[in-house]
Amino acid sequence: MKTAVYTMLALAIASLGSGCVNLERSRDIGNPNVSGRTLALQVCSSCHGVDGNSTSPAFPKLAGQQEAYLIAQLKFFRGHNRIDPAGSEYMWGITRKLTDEQIEGLARYFSQQKDAPNVAGDPATVAAGKAIFENGIPDKGVAACAGCHGAMGMGKDTFPRLAGQHANYMMKQLHILSETNQRPAGAMMKPLVHGLTSTDLVAVTTYLQGISPN
Repeated sequence: MKTAVYTMLALAIASLGSGCVNLERSRDIGNPNVSGRTLALQVCSSCHGVDGNSTSPAFPKLAGQQEAYLIAQLKFFRGHNRIDPAGSEYMWGITRKLTDEQIEGLARYFSQQKDAPNVAGDPATVAAGKAIFENGIPDKGVAACAGCHGAMGMGKDTFPRLAGQHANYMMKQLHILSETNQRPAGAMMKPLVHGLTSTDLVAVTTYLQGISPN
């Protein structure tokens, strides 16, 4: 009888142990054997959503983002080369032990997700933002955003997709790029954003947030 009980206990413990090392459900960001896709579903989804469509504007939408851009940003966080407080507070610890393979898997997963529609803004504000995005403001030295981010804000390679992104998140990042050196890789944006007024920034981000996903 005792032998049977011990056997059952041993099997139960073994079962619990095997559940802890289930690589498909693991949240162990320090385990190089956990795939990027699994980390996306088990860890990143807490803030960015299972499909990359974050509901809180505090966290960027990653669905449909450029794969090369995501890889670059994750490596910047891992190497502490991106120090904006809101990002580094969360991302330095998460990326610290990620392998290049895991980072590529994460980027691949989110880049392949479908962007969900975001909130459209006031038509007049949207129109003003569209004009700035497509044409810039030449007399202020502000180049057309579309030149790097694409005609519909979809981005290309390491230039991020902006279409459908949360306006509040973009606004915060534009202020960081304009007023600080916390994102060195985005230094080229500093003189461009500096020429935009608060009204301009609201218009551009409102326009971009409402672009329908592709």
